[in-house]
Amino acid sequence: MDRLDETDERILAELADNARATFAEIGQQVNLSAPAVKRRVDRMLDSGVIKGFTTVIDRSALGWTTEAFVQVFCHGTIAPTELRAAWKDIPEVVSAATVTGTSDAMLHVLARDMRHLEEALERIRASADIERSESIVVLSNLIERASR
Repeated sequence: MDRLDETDERILAELADNARATFAEIGQQVNLSAPAVKRRVDRMLDSGVIKGFTTVIDRSALGWTTEAFVQVFCHGTIAPTELRAAWKDIPEVVSAATVTGTSDAMLHVLARDMRHLEEALERIRASADIERSESIVVLSNLIERASR
């Protein structure tokens, strides 16, 4: 896809604010017809600018209020694709990234309580060739922003 123009960026901003908005509602905000918005969204989907649509669940509504950041140290070298495959089906892992420094990856983990967190950590450690992990439990969130 060619470079995004200002209208594409405004459409993306509208979708980020409310992915359930209709093409007509978005069109009103960006001064386009609903079909024109749909064409642009379809083009951004086809080109990979928009990777998909999802439901964001407030896990605290499920009672998942125990939060931790987990540094993972692997034996040898493991490809990021292997780590992603190992952790993508563990629902307690809300994000994972490879990182610089002494650890190989950093995971953001949510659980109901400490017992649930411990069970999740056991599954995380058993899912790949992991030497050890270090967990940092969150006491309180001071700033939390939605990513765009």
